[in-house]
Amino acid sequence: MPNARIYGLFLPLVHRTSAPSLLGLGEAASVPPKAMAEPVYKVLTKAAFERAKRERHFQGSTDDFRDGFIHLSAAHRLAGTLAKHFVGQAGLMLLAVDPERLRPDLKWEALRGGPLFPHLYAQLDLTAVLWAETLPLSPDGRHILPEGVVA
Repeated sequence: MPNARIYGLFLPLVHRTSAPSLLGLGEAASVPPKAMAEPVYKVLTKAAFERAKRERHFQGSTDDFRDGFIHLSAAHRLAGTLAKHFVGQAGLMLLAVDPERLRPDLKWEALRGGPLFPHLYAQLDLTAVLWAETLPLSPDGRHILPEGVVA
């Protein structure tokens, strides 16, 4: 099963298609309400994922450490993130993360006056992970997103 979704690694887990809206009232003004209703995503190597499973949290990549936060992505930005930062890189995983379980450390911030991106100012506790799946490469080197993740 080359692209099997991994469930059962983290407690509790929620299947993404059956999860109710996670948006509560009183969101911070800088947090787009639609973004908080949907999972945020983390792209990482399989080796980093295996280490995170052993430690029960992900501390961040080299880029995350450099920038002082863990880079996450909204679904509609995943294809662009993969193309810009991970093109042709094999051995990647995609984690879907419940943004409600990241509070108050999840911040939506504009970079250089542009759109808002989710940044996590803490380690990523794996209990917030909804599911994890490998990211296979197409013949042209682009990553194939899991079914149902709309980029």
